[in-house]
Amino acid sequence: MAAPLPLLRSLAELRAWIKQSPEAIQLVPTMGGLHAAHGGLFRGARRFGGRVLVSVFVNPLQFGPGEDFERYPRSLDQDLALAAAAGADALWAPQLEDLYPAGPEGLTQVQPAAALGAQLCGPWRPGHFQGVCTVVARLLALVQPQRLFLGEKDWQQLQVLRRMVADLGLPVEIVACPTQREADGLPFSSRNSYLSPLERQRAQALPEALALAAAAARAGEQDGPRLQQLALAHLRARGLQVEYLELVQPHSLQPLPRLERAGLLAAAVRCGTTRLIDHLTLMSRSPIVAIDGPAGAGKSTVTRLVARQLGLVYLDTGAMYRAVTWLLQDLGLAAEESPELAAVLGQLDLRLEAQAQGDQRVLLNGKDVTAAIRTATVTSAVSAVAALPSVRAALTAQQQRFGSSGGLVAEGRDIGTAVFPHAELKVFLTATVAERARRRAADLAARGLPVPSLSQLEQEIAERDQSDSSREVAPLCRAEDALELVSDGLSIEQVVERIVGWFQERVPLEAMAATRATAAAGPAGAEAS
Repeated sequence: MAAPLPLLRSLAELRAWIKQSPEAIQLVPTMGGLHAAHGGLFRGARRFGGRVLVSVFVNPLQFGPGEDFERYPRSLDQDLALAAAAGADALWAPQLEDLYPAGPEGLTQVQPAAALGAQLCGPWRPGHFQGVCTVVARLLALVQPQRLFLGEKDWQQLQVLRRMVADLGLPVEIVACPTQREADGLPFSSRNSYLSPLERQRAQALPEALALAAAAARAGEQDGPRLQQLALAHLRARGLQVEYLELVQPHSLQPLPRLERAGLLAAAVRCGTTRLIDHLTLMSRSPIVAIDGPAGAGKSTVTRLVARQLGLVYLDTGAMYRAVTWLLQDLGLAAEESPELAAVLGQLDLRLEAQAQGDQRVLLNGKDVTAAIRTATVTSAVSAVAALPSVRAALTAQQQRFGSSGGLVAEGRDIGTAVFPHAELKVFLTATVAERARRRAADLAARGLPVPSLSQLEQEIAERDQSDSSREVAPLCRAEDALELVSDGLSIEQVVERIVGWFQERVPLEAMAATRATAAAGPAGAEAS
């Protein structure tokens, strides 16, 4: 018979348990009243190894006057059983004095970022997010976990805590887990237990209303007020009292008047005396990640790995320009506008076919040029070819056709500025000239090709940067809303992890389930002609 799950009732018992093993701790903070979605969090934490610690503490600081602090579900025995069944290693139920030695009002409190805390639930629950930040900061200080596991169901809380951890430089990784829903569509919540059978039926209007707006968005509706009104009408028709229903940008939580990229439709309603919250990601297409940056920054490798990790399609736009450059060289044509170039572009049959491990095979007019387009000769000329207006127009139009339904990660020099200006995430990936020269030399050596001196490579890279950034058509530049990532000193894995993290702050995991299914069912290759 398995040993019972340790129940830690004091700070002293917690510290003794921590000292029992040097293994990393994965922390799942809860207020108890555990349900199946909590079990999903525990199992998710279990997959990271180490020891899984569940905390149960009904935090008085995050309840306002007249809220349900006194009647909030408290069922420690049931919580202990569920945590044990889901793979937790211990449950810590601290006393009030363990977390707040001088009492709740005597503790230094953590103020959330104003731009995040003032939106959505903020005006309706003054002080709530301050209480959340304070208790989580206290838990992190006492437990010092490797990772903190939070559900996306409380999306605003997740964004507030992500920002707190980043701003304060706290040494913990936040892992988000997708919203889990009950059979009738309501997200799992401890407060669902308050609902009477009749109220439970009425409450189903909340996920139904969000789904109606999501369907309209998929059908092409982009006007924010119209999407909101569609959901509001359904909620009011079912007799729910609406506190708010807002379409916001998922990362910043700022109002979104038009749905040109992913938007978060979030709502809080009252069904009888029970307050319920829910949200759904609205997308007129699947999400797009645009990764721009100078030559030699590692965009192709990073983009391929990010696409694989997110379950999206990898679009190697650089290979498209390289292919055209190789073709012009093969035909003996100069990199200039001419009737001959127009004829070449008019007859171009360019295909990118997905291969195992996320690689792509490049077929040009029926010929496999995957290796040929990576030579130094092509590399030195591709910038001039890419600057030709007719080449850019032809390939940009094709790339935009590829991205019309989204679901891809693309890299290049103008992906976020010219090709996909409404991408959900834009990254400007760069590195110093010296670092890019070192990487280029290593790549040439690995492929058995001649390796120029580092000084020559640095000069070539600097010249190409100048050419790319000063060309008249789609010059290389960082989009205003792109996040810059300087990769010097970072491994490929660290760069990919950073980009994936940024993406998950902008597109909830629940929304990605449908995207992955669509990508998996889509064509294996993309055709450009």
